[in-house]
Amino acid sequence: MIFLLANRRLSVFETPQVFVCCGRNYWFTWAAAVLLLSLHATLAAAFDLQQVAERARQLANAPYKQPTPNLPPELKNLDLDRYQQIVYKPEHILWRDTKALFDLDFFSEGWQFNLPVKINEVTSAGVREIRYSPNDFSYGSNKVNPDNLHNLGFAGFRMHYPINAANRQDEVVSFLGASYFRALGKDQRYGLSARALAVDTALASGEEFPRFTEFWIVRPQPSAKEVVIYGLLDSPRVTGAYRFVLKPGVSTEMKVNARLYLRDKVGKLGIAPLTSMFFFSAGQRPNDDDYRPAVHDSDGLSIHMGNGEWIWRPLANPKRLLVTSFATADPAGFGLMQRQRSFADYEVPYLRYELRPSTWIEPIGKWGAGRVELVQIPTPDETNDNIVAYWVPDKLPAVKTAFDFGYRMWWQKDKETRPPELWVTQTLQGRGYTHTPDSSIALAVDFVGTHPDNDVAAFQPAALVSVDANAKLLEQKLLYNEATNGWRLSLRLQRIDPTKPVEMRASLHNGDKTVSETWSYILPPD
Repeated sequence: MIFLLANRRLSVFETPQVFVCCGRNYWFTWAAAVLLLSLHATLAAAFDLQQVAERARQLANAPYKQPTPNLPPELKNLDLDRYQQIVYKPEHILWRDTKALFDLDFFSEGWQFNLPVKINEVTSAGVREIRYSPNDFSYGSNKVNPDNLHNLGFAGFRMHYPINAANRQDEVVSFLGASYFRALGKDQRYGLSARALAVDTALASGEEFPRFTEFWIVRPQPSAKEVVIYGLLDSPRVTGAYRFVLKPGVSTEMKVNARLYLRDKVGKLGIAPLTSMFFFSAGQRPNDDDYRPAVHDSDGLSIHMGNGEWIWRPLANPKRLLVTSFATADPAGFGLMQRQRSFADYEVPYLRYELRPSTWIEPIGKWGAGRVELVQIPTPDETNDNIVAYWVPDKLPAVKTAFDFGYRMWWQKDKETRPPELWVTQTLQGRGYTHTPDSSIALAVDFVGTHPDNDVAAFQPAALVSVDANAKLLEQKLLYNEATNGWRLSLRLQRIDPTKPVEMRASLHNGDKTVSETWSYILPPD
């Protein structure tokens, strides 16, 4: 028997209230209310990842059905600014009248989002589809007749939560486009995105973009501080089932569990992919004059290798496609990070790059042998996401065989994942010189972190630097930097063949102990 509570929030301190069963009213005490809430949670929990995985398995054993875009011209021809004028009406926001901490609204199709996504709500009463209605949206200055849009659907959804103030609902997560999603922690602004899966990224065969075709969102209890989302993934060669547990906070946490099935062989699977933008920084200036000191959503790739080593790879805007890999077994974690956190680093008041999150991935269980791969794509401006990072397992799953994995991800700003001792804060690059400029290249790398603040003389690290065969190291100096209470490593080198890249590594040591992450840098070919 399923009990449906009256449409109001229950308090255990209230006098007996009424519930509805089979069309009749019954009185109950607060103890009964607690029992019914427990029943709600139990019945909602009956929907699980296995049910979505079974749908994914069935899809994998059937031919792929190419979806047909269904946008009318008045929505297809919108640009981004006009698409963003289409908003869900506040009076229709889901769960707002339940006094739950979370509420939910939806994105309309339009612009580049030309395929509908089915969205369901899971409650104690079962699963119900949330029906699309064009009348639930406001269209701003767009000349749109809602009567012509009834054959459309949702493009995605977003959730709100009082993450910054108890009396305000702020957006904390959105799922929109293919398998893209992004989240926010306290006092953050949207920046980089995540995806459910990357397929054949940076291969000559071309990339395949799986998309979420259906979601199931579990309606949270009023006091719940986390929410569960399920997604069904589909593409020509891959299907999958995903479970996300979102917990907003200073660093918003998402726990991800997934099961994949291959319809057909793929060249490469990218697990836990992150997508970001790097246009330029103080260390790599643009060709044209730009008053902004830096423009990027992320400034480096951080990796905690399976052997315990920490690696920092500063990002670049290369002149040609640049793909690099970091092989390891059972990685402890990786992420695209935004380490420059001062407004003066960017000087862009309306975009606030210093508030954009870093995102850290931590595997659940052993991922085995593989590599963290970094793809950097040339971009002429900041409107393109040109950075991708993900994990590539050495062993691909067999076709039509379940492949399970899980990870946690944190959207961070104030509490970022870093090495326990010293880490890199910036990398500066320019023309080398002795008394006059020459053809050499100069680099400055700043390390800060944990050390005896009151006795710097007793902590005197040494730098271990290496360059590959395409360069000659001419100078290296390591000096204490009193401005940062850290160390600056200054390098000067001569490139031998300008048409080839140069790989460099540097780390700091105190005696036989490594006390910093490894700075892993690449000079792209000219």
